This record gives sequence, C-alpha cells and structure tokens, in this order.
Amino acid sequence: PTVTSPCKILKCNSEFWAATSGSHHLGAEEAPEFCTALRAYAHCTRRTARTCRGDLAYHSAVHGIDDLMVQHNCSKDGPTSQPRLRTLPPGDSQERSDSPEICHYEKSFHKHSAAPNYTHCGLFGDPHLRTFTDTFQTCKVQGAWPLIDNNYLNVQVTNTPVLPGSSATATSKLTIIFKSFQECVDQKVYQAEMDELPAAFVDGSKNGGDKHGANSLKITEKVSGQHIEIQAKYIGTTIVVRQVGRYLTFAVRMPEEVVNAVEDRDSQGLYLCLRGCPLNQQIDFQTIRSAQATEGRARRKGPSLPAPPEAFTYETATAKCREKLPVEDLYFQSCVFDLLTTGDVNFMLAAYYAFEDVKVLHSNKDKLHLYERTRDLTRGNTAPTGTHPTLWVALLCLCWLCLL
Repeated sequence: PTVTSPCKILKCNSEFWAATSGSHHLGAEEAPEFCTALRAYAHCTRRTARTCRGDLAYHSAVHGIDDLMVQHNCSKDGPTSQPRLRTLPPGDSQERSDSPEICHYEKSFHKHSAAPNYTHCGLFGDPHLRTFTDTFQTCKVQGAWPLIDNNYLNVQVTNTPVLPGSSATATSKLTIIFKSFQECVDQKVYQAEMDELPAAFVDGSKNGGDKHGANSLKITEKVSGQHIEIQAKYIGTTIVVRQVGRYLTFAVRMPEEVVNAVEDRDSQGLYLCLRGCPLNQQIDFQTIRSAQATEGRARRKGPSLPAPPEAFTYETATAKCREKLPVEDLYFQSCVFDLLTTGDVNFMLAAYYAFEDVKVLHSNKDKLHLYERTRDLTRGNTAPTGTHPTLWVALLCLCWLCLL
C-alpha cells in the first residue's frame, strides 16, 4: 500500500473554504454564520491534532483560526454546523485593482533597468528534476527535501516509494510558504498531498490576505483536483502544481534576482532547484536506460501492486511515450524510464504535462528540449542545452575519419 499522511488538515481547510467561499468581509448580519463555520473548523483541527503535530499547515491553520476568532469577535462556545454562506457579488471581495506599485515586480524591481531574466525549475515523475540552470537529473531523494529556499518563499517536497520496497519514488506532498512582504501580502502557506489538491491556502483564503496589495498573490484552479496555478506578482513568480494519477508535479517561473535572493548564499543549505540533487542521490539514468533497452523488458524495482499495472517492455514503453512526446529528448527518455520502473501509465502523462509547463514557463524557447551527453558525464545526467545526440554521432564519425 502507498504511504499516506494520517494528518487530515487539508480536509478541514477544504470544508471551511466551502462553507465561507466568497465571504471574507462580512456584514454584521453574517457574523454569526461565519463564527459557526470557524468553530466547526476549530473542531475539525482538534480531531486531527494528534496526527498533525509536526505538520506546518496544521499549525498555520490553528493560528489562523485564533486570529479570525478575534477579528470577528467570535465566541469559542456555540453551534458548529457549517451553513453555506452567501457568495458576495463580483467585485465585492478582497481583490483590489489599486495595489501599490511595489507589489508588481516588473514595475518596482526594474524601473530603471532591463527586463528581468526569468528562469524555470520543474519536478515530476520518478522524480526528475530540471534546475534553474537547465540541468536535468533523475534522483532518489526519498523523504522531505527543499526545492526552493530564498528570502521570499520556501518550497518543500516529500517523496515516497511508488512500490513497497522500491527505490522508485514520486512526490506525495508539497508545501509552499510565501513570506510576508511589505504592504503586499501576509505570510501564506499552501499545502497539497496525494488526492488533495486544494484551490486555497491552508487558512481558506485565495489571495495574500488583508494587506493593500493582497491580490498580488492569488490562487487559480485550472482543473478541479488536478491543476492549480499560483501567481505571485510581487516577486514575478508563477507556480504550477498538478496531480497526475496519485502523485504531484511542480513547475515554477521565477526571476533570477528572486532565485538568488538569499542572505548568505555560501552558507545556504541544500536547495534542489538551484543546486540539483546531491551526487549520492542521483540515479545513473543513461546506464539504467541502456540496460533496459538491451534486455528489452521491463525492470520492475519491487513487487506488484494489489492491482498490477500494465507491464511494459522497452519497445512498448517507447511506443507509448511517443504518443505524447514525439521528440526523443530527456522528457521522452524520462517517460520511458518511468514506465519501465513503475508500470504506471500516469507517469507518461506526468512527463507530458511537465513539458507542457516548460513551454509556458520557460523564457527561452530555444531551450525547451534537453538532450543527453555521451557517457563520460562528470556530474549528474545532464546535457548542454541544445546538444542533440545526432551531433555527437557526427563528431565521433569525424574523429574516426581523422584517424584514418
């Protein structure tokens, strides 16, 4: 069985958001209903407290409830049913069109300089990492690992085994912390896990809070339960989170200036999107793939699931991946690798959507595809951007002719 978290804070958050959707600023006549929903929210968090002690989203929700209780003068004693509150008419919400200029990155950070240089990082599949420097790696990184850690936000992922006893892992949980920033946004925490992809922050809100520039941070649900997008305009950042099958994918577009905004870069801890996976966590993608192709059969890394997925040979995996990824770049090779190691066709879709996100988020359209280098790699599994395997073949042939 797949490992899942017993902490049900996301369910509490979703129930509260459903009960209070569109009702952050209530008139006096709405306060009793809002307080009722808050008490139900508090009751839900207490029920799951024992299993959520180390969960950041849980502690954020508890503090958020206390603050809202004070703001709305709610009593902790009273009914806890969850009535559906009225939805405010369009325009009568937290959204503000007159946000301060400092809450728009391109207007504030670069008034007198060139347009910012945007970079991209993505994590998907078993898992595969594309860093801000377009390095591509396949990693193990089981457990909790930081993807991003700078002055403005932190992103942490948790990867769990796809199959019992397997070294194949995939992302089962994601936590994003947006730090409080001037008059733009309050601190906000977003958390997703398997089978729970909320369209709101853990406190039930969909934007940056009560500050004047709150709408410079906003969550949009693209496909219910499958695809959300977070726009953080005050730092020029776009984040895309998807659930594909049971696992999560992550993609971000961020200015270099924000990527490198750290107090002391030399003493900064591991940060996967910037520094890549540690060498002892990297998988020799090319060697394993070559062995898979030679054997011509699926190499399963663990026992079958209760409902066994389709078993792939190298040929059938290649054909399946070509349906969605016609260019045989590293996204295609990742797809083949994942089908052979997991047997789960959803990993093909994860690779496909990861590349679709690259097409939208990467600022340099000439760097969308990445290809492998020859086998004498000194670090990881990456290729120099834009280097195609056929070029390496041509160079080798030229060298052979020179020797003759």
